[in-house]
Amino acid sequence: RLYQIPFGMPNCEDESEARTLYLVGDFSAPAEFFVTLGVFCFLYSMAALVLYLRFHSLYSENTKLPFADFCVTVCFAFFWLVAAAAWGKGLSDVKAATRPATLIASMAVCQGDGVACNAGTTPAMGLANISVVR
Repeated sequence: RLYQIPFGMPNCEDESEARTLYLVGDFSAPAEFFVTLGVFCFLYSMAALVLYLRFHSLYSENTKLPFADFCVTVCFAFFWLVAAAAWGKGLSDVKAATRPATLIASMAVCQGDGVACNAGTTPAMGLANISVVR
């Protein structure tokens, strides 16, 4: 939800007043889908572990239960692939929206003649990239 993040930027005409810039974009849906699916996968894994260990005789005697377990596992694997791809796209959109060149281009202060704006540092996105790879 980048639109909730304000940036204070100086106003060159009046030094006492600062203007506020808000980013554009809401990329929270892919991240929420990714985390929600991860929680559901964890809960299903714990339930399956209890079923395998505590009710092993029920699992081995019933032929439909292993097939249902297999189908649910395949569905979770497919949705995990979809969620990882969605989170990767959401992350690339966040990186594009917060790129220093994009932010400088959206600041009206930097558009004047004789004004030179540059970014101090490039944001580190290494941990975010690792979260997509996992």
